[in-house]
Amino acid sequence: MKLISWNVNGLRACLGKGFMDFFTNEQADCFCLQETKMQPHQLDLKLDGYFQYWNSAEKKGYSGVAVFCKTEPLSVSYGMGIDEHDHEGRIITCEFADYILVNCYSPNSQEGLARLDYRLRWEADFANYLKCLDKHKPVIICGDLNVAHQEIDLKNPKTNRKNAGFTDQERAAFSSLLNSGFTDSFRYFYPDLTEAYSWWSYRFKAREKNAGWRIDYFLCSNRISNKLQDSLIYNDIFGSDHCPVGIIIKQ
Repeated sequence: MKLISWNVNGLRACLGKGFMDFFTNEQADCFCLQETKMQPHQLDLKLDGYFQYWNSAEKKGYSGVAVFCKTEPLSVSYGMGIDEHDHEGRIITCEFADYILVNCYSPNSQEGLARLDYRLRWEADFANYLKCLDKHKPVIICGDLNVAHQEIDLKNPKTNRKNAGFTDQERAAFSSLLNSGFTDSFRYFYPDLTEAYSWWSYRFKAREKNAGWRIDYFLCSNRISNKLQDSLIYNDIFGSDHCPVGIIIKQ
């Protein structure tokens, strides 16, 4: 089973930059998007053989997630059920027979860390949400989690120490989540691999220089980590400032 996640940084724009070629070629069982930046009625997207689920932000042209899957979920929910967090279109949860899939676009702490306090409240609530799901079935979490966990996960750790996505607080929250029973699939296979990134700034020719960050993830409950077969970063796929990531996992 192949699952793919991609922050498309505006789906309508990405459609003009090769999205459908990648989507069609990969034939993933589940395809999760973040930062769709649209309402569903703004696009008539034909995806034969896929069920479509959308969670859009109330603010137009902002945030938003979508899940396209070949198998119809047993249930689908939107958000965490916490009003503070559920107006920006950041989570879709799909329950399947053997696992629960959570597609997430975590809030950015923003320039000057203007939103760091909110981000840390989100982190605590999201971790509790995942742990509650994990009591029922194994969980697979994917998406743009907006944090580079370790120094190995970005090109310039020293100069970014106090910047959004690499603060001590955000990294500690991510460590805490992993320690509560979840596996970072990429580091499960490639614990020491350097220069493996999923996001690059549009400035300073960052992608050309591979001066990036790994902030897009597939995590899973520890008890199904032995079913992982590979964790993928499609760094040769363009169309966004992020590239797709994926996993192959036994059903």
